[in-house]
Amino acid sequence: MEQIKKNRAVQHLVRYRPLLKELVVRDLKVKYRRSFLGYLWSLLNPLMMMAVMSVVFSFMFRSNIENFPLYLICGNTLWAFFSESTTMAMNSVINNGALIKKVYIPKFIFPVSRVLSSFVTMSFSLVAILIVMLVTRTPFRLPILLFPIPMVLLLVFCIGIGMVLSALAVYFRDIMHLYGVITMAWMYATPIFYPLDPEVLPQQLINLIKLNPMYHYINFFRQIVLYGSVPGINTWFACAASALVSLLIGLAIFRKMQKNFILYL
Repeated sequence: MEQIKKNRAVQHLVRYRPLLKELVVRDLKVKYRRSFLGYLWSLLNPLMMMAVMSVVFSFMFRSNIENFPLYLICGNTLWAFFSESTTMAMNSVINNGALIKKVYIPKFIFPVSRVLSSFVTMSFSLVAILIVMLVTRTPFRLPILLFPIPMVLLLVFCIGIGMVLSALAVYFRDIMHLYGVITMAWMYATPIFYPLDPEVLPQQLINLIKLNPMYHYINFFRQIVLYGSVPGINTWFACAASALVSLLIGLAIFRKMQKNFILYL
């Protein structure tokens, strides 16, 4: 029975692919509507954030991380995608309540479309990473060709988290207020602007941070882009397992809770 439900979800995704595409395009248009620079903000935002934080942590707090601008923009780009995509997905079912009441549409389409639109935005931001690599004269090594792998695995992870949040938000609107605090705490628990170094952090805290899935996605991306090396098997396993578990849990919770969405929208 469970396998039949999974196959049905895949069938719905294929059948409603044109709708999914339209929802993604709509999200992108709404995001940059009445903006003079439009999609250029996907390039400018990470560059400006990197510039500000590089000044703060390189000069004010004396960060000794090698090639700190690239270290920072790699972590910040992936974190910005996670934060934005899951936040947008959380509100997706509620914001489309009027449409859900009128016609039948597989409801999981809405959180998935929100995450995919953020993924497109992150893809544009890769140009900013390329610019930083050129400016800092970072060598382009062969492992950089693996860059889509951590991005796609993070995409799957975010879809799972997004489905859980979107289902919970329908029943418990307080989650929309709490999630900002959760993401802030999660961000500081992720080595975006600080190193995972025993000389900086106690070993117990390092072991705890390594339980954070976002650490592994960012570490994977940094290894291939910044250091030009292929991550070890533990990193591959952590990223793939986190993505799979997140997706399965997200599907299970969303499928169970969506039956009564109509009563709360």
